[in-house]
Amino acid sequence: MNETMVCAVGRVATQPVYREMASGPSARFRLAATARYWDREKNMWTDGHTNFFTVWANRQLATNTAASLTVGEPVIVQGRLKVRTDVREGQSWTSADIDAVAIGHDLAWGTSAFRRAGKPETASAPTQPEPNWETAPGGSPDRIPDPMDATTQQPPEAAALT
Repeated sequence: MNETMVCAVGRVATQPVYREMASGPSARFRLAATARYWDREKNMWTDGHTNFFTVWANRQLATNTAASLTVGEPVIVQGRLKVRTDVREGQSWTSADIDAVAIGHDLAWGTSAFRRAGKPETASAPTQPEPNWETAPGGSPDRIPDPMDATTQQPPEAAALT
């Protein structure tokens, strides 16, 4: 499919809003991406135009986004760009949304400590333990047979032809 994939670097502009939907968790926040350039006349960095994107995250990414991001933090967002135009109260509005595939802190501005998310509850564990497949027939479960050991090798069984 021909989708426009983008990577946007900026700061979280609004607190992520988390919702439980029928299709699964969803979160959204606004991302502010400001271009900066070196002004030779002033001999300093100057802010350029700021672009705002609405970032949408779904499923586990939504849950992790809501738990990890706060306003003002530097982030990197990768996802599909969706530019929408509609008319509201007689005015034409254009919005740029990003359906996120990945969201993370921009480590050029600080450090971050990764914590693996807990897995959701699944079906109960089987009532029987797994059999020990590595136990040799008639052997001890503590000893795994060595295929190169001649004392544990048995002659192949004859195959019946039909």
